[in-house]
This record gives sequence, structure tokens and C-alpha cells, in this order.
Amino acid sequence: MSDDPVPLASLSLTHVHYDPSDPISYLCAWLALIPQGLCVVYATLIWSTREIEIALLFAGQLACEALNFALKRLIKEERPRRMNGKGYGMPSSHAQFVAYFAVSITLFLLLRHQPPSPRVRKRNHTPMSMLERAGWSALGLGMAAAVAWSRVYLNYHTEKQVLVGAAAGVVSAVGWFIITTIVRRSGWLAWALDTPIAKFFRVRDLVVEEDLCQAGWEKWDDKMTVQKAKQKHK
Repeated sequence: MSDDPVPLASLSLTHVHYDPSDPISYLCAWLALIPQGLCVVYATLIWSTREIEIALLFAGQLACEALNFALKRLIKEERPRRMNGKGYGMPSSHAQFVAYFAVSITLFLLLRHQPPSPRVRKRNHTPMSMLERAGWSALGLGMAAAVAWSRVYLNYHTEKQVLVGAAAGVVSAVGWFIITTIVRRSGWLAWALDTPIAKFFRVRDLVVEEDLCQAGWEKWDDKMTVQKAKQKHK
């Protein structure tokens, strides 16, 4: 038997090439990990909140990734000559991923999210104003632009590959928003939420009208109010 060690393979899920002497390149390497981080955020929020809107957003994200997979194998355009990545480069999957996410969040916050009017708000909850929602949307879009730019800077993609990826992400986000709007208005979503399996997993649809932290915060604030009242009467 040979004593030569078996060559090891690299799991390149989070393997990012960058120039260690360039601080900007180092920053771009971290930006390249944002899609993986967002997948963790998706899984965490779906499990902890059981919000159907988040699950639908993630379903659209998966469909967007499937589209990218198909487009790359249909177009078959190579990456830049000084290639820092494997596989085809058109369109950029990172740019498409973050563009879908940012545009979807923007559409949700500005068009679908309908918090209660300040006149009827509860004492322990102040809904986000339109200005705040616009600010979060701008932050998300800026993040997407930074991630897309980092792919060119790290030499994983050409500018054209990034622009096409971003365009595909925007189209996917708008298209999925229209589809989910039709599903909501047709009553199919309400029907699905009333099924035994949805009730078993405690799936809900509250984030359209309230913030994710509202329900838990109300319970906590009510509990603290009761405790303070008991202390005053001692």
C-alpha cells in the first residue's frame, strides 16, 4: 500500500479569494458572505416567527436561485480571465440574490406593509413611519449594490455579468411580488392558513400589519406593568 496521503478537497461554500494586502479586498470578501448570512436569517425567522410572508419571501428566493442556475448553463459565459471562481459567470448569482432580497424588502415595506394608524396604535407599540420604512429600504438597496460591486472588485465577475444578475434579481422580485399579491387577493393564502397542517405548525400572517417584535413585546410590557403595579401596592 502507498504511504502517500489522500489529496483533500475543499468545501468552497464560503471560500472567498481576496488580496490580503488590500483592505478593500478584505471588506469585499466579507460582503461576499452576505447571501449565506441571509439564508441563516431566513431559516431563523421562519422557525421562530412562523410568518407566512417570510416563508413566501424565501420561496421566491429559492426560485430566483433556480433561475440563476438555469441561466448560467444556458448562456455558458466564462468568468474574467483572472478567474477567482469556478463555473460560469453569467449572470452573477450574488448580484441576483441580493437584488431579489433588497427589492422584495422594499416592495414589502413600501407597498404591502400596512401598520395601524397612529390614532389607533396601542400604548406599547409605535409602528414604523413611512420615512423609517423608506430608510430601511434604502439601506437594503445600498447593501445589494455593495455586494454586487464587490464581485467585480474581487474579479469573480465582469460588470456586465453583475448588471445582468442584478436585473434578473429585480425582475424576479417584482414578478414574485405580483404573484403573491394575486394569491393573497384571491383568498388562496387565507385558505392555506386555515388548513390543519398550517395550524399544527402555528403559521400566521401578522407581519403585514405589525412588526415582528410587537406580539412578544406586548406580552413583556404587560407583564412588567403588572409587576410594577404589585410593587406599588406593597
